[in-house]
Amino acid sequence: MPQTSAGILLWRRRSDDVEVLLVHPGGPFFARKDDGFWSIPKGLVEPGEDLLVAARREFAEETGHQAPDGDAVDLGQARLKSGKRVHVFALEGDLDPETVVSNTFETVWPPRSGRTQTFPEVDRAAWFTRAEAATKLNAAQAEIVMRVEW
Repeated sequence: MPQTSAGILLWRRRSDDVEVLLVHPGGPFFARKDDGFWSIPKGLVEPGEDLLVAARREFAEETGHQAPDGDAVDLGQARLKSGKRVHVFALEGDLDPETVVSNTFETVWPPRSGRTQTFPEVDRAAWFTRAEAATKLNAAQAEIVMRVEW
């Protein structure tokens, strides 16, 4: 059975366009990667966990902020090349990307060094127009952002 992640696509209106908040994965594997590697704040759904509850939990873990109150719009699922499914909800809101502080993970780095290091799961966040997001996101997540009628 494929893994399922859930996430919150935070959006805001700016002049004549909409911007979405994306996060960049932390750690040494992604340090020099940009286009195609940003993501909607998301993470794995625990067994028996409600999708929206999981999306809100993961948003808080990856940004250090609670998702805004309000009615979340269910944008459906995207299927990644890996087979993983990502269920996305949209919420209107605003936050300063400079205040994003994520949870951390440990990995052996450098490889085969035997040294365990701690890295942030998300190393930065930024607001992007939908056109910019289409370049920053992987294709499956970009498709969700682009199909929404704002």
